[in-house]
Amino acid sequence: MFEVVRAYIAEAKSFQPSSKEELEQFRLRFISKKGLLGDLFSKLKDVAAEERKEFGLLVNELKQAAEGKILEFKDAFETESSIDFKGQDLTLPGEPLNTGSFHPLTLVRKEIISIFSRIGFNVSDGPEIEDDWHNFSALNFPPEHPARDMQDTFFIDLTPDQTIYNGSLALRTHTSSIQVRVMDKQKPPIRTICPGRVYRNEAISARAHCFFHQVEGFYIDEKVSFADLKQTLLYFAQEMFNADTKIRLRPSYFPFTEPSAEMDISCQICKGSGCNVCKYSGWVEILGCGMIDPAVLENGKIDPSTYSGFAFGMGIERIAMMKYAVNDLRIFSDNDVRFLRNFKGVL
Repeated sequence: MFEVVRAYIAEAKSFQPSSKEELEQFRLRFISKKGLLGDLFSKLKDVAAEERKEFGLLVNELKQAAEGKILEFKDAFETESSIDFKGQDLTLPGEPLNTGSFHPLTLVRKEIISIFSRIGFNVSDGPEIEDDWHNFSALNFPPEHPARDMQDTFFIDLTPDQTIYNGSLALRTHTSSIQVRVMDKQKPPIRTICPGRVYRNEAISARAHCFFHQVEGFYIDEKVSFADLKQTLLYFAQEMFNADTKIRLRPSYFPFTEPSAEMDISCQICKGSGCNVCKYSGWVEILGCGMIDPAVLENGKIDPSTYSGFAFGMGIERIAMMKYAVNDLRIFSDNDVRFLRNFKGVL
């Protein structure tokens, strides 16, 4: 039996496999559960006591020789490719990896946040389903205001056993509702922007949709003036588009600001020559703004005799249309891959 083990050792040490398959056969023959080593170890109890040590050393030597051969050739065979390159041109370029991209509205949202963060604005958030107080009443909307009508707002029907604080629920019509929530929790100075999705019951067209994305921003502190508002918005427009961008403020009306204005920028698509987006005027309205009404400050438990502030709200889609020269707002929600591919690598 000793000579048989020595023969196995010599065989293991001299083994030179030419393929991965041969190495696997060697492994199965010597060190698998039903291999030679298992059989030899089981016979150790039948060897005379005085010869058992010598026999055990020989079996261990065989084990080390077999395992050494397997380790020696395993890595070599794994690095060899089993692909047959015959008839293939290895100089051809490889197939590119398809990578994803950010949606253009996400890109614009991130850029708006970045621009305002550079002048001290932080970011606030709030729920998309709002009650009457935060969406309308606290923002100085009178009970008869048209925005409360079913023509403009998506109200949510409630079951008889549901009770909601101060009125019905609705999908928020603007992110100005977050302004009320922030004023409830913080005291001036407050400088924040509130990006998010909003909903309005409007006819879908190249310039309007029933859902869109908005950024509300406001600043409340002592001695805040309309001049501060104008300079902030001019800075934003020129940072978002280019240094040559012009703005104009037109008197308007919003229940929660007084005085109020709408801000136009020079059309970035036609450069002032006229197109369907600017209605051939050379100007595009991108946001509404104004000084926060004292009644709104009082609703937020802020003393209007000490503090003043400005607020503005803009549609992210409208900004994206100007920035990327898109002439139809609907394309942002069409999920057209051909359109989305244009924004790969844009950051």
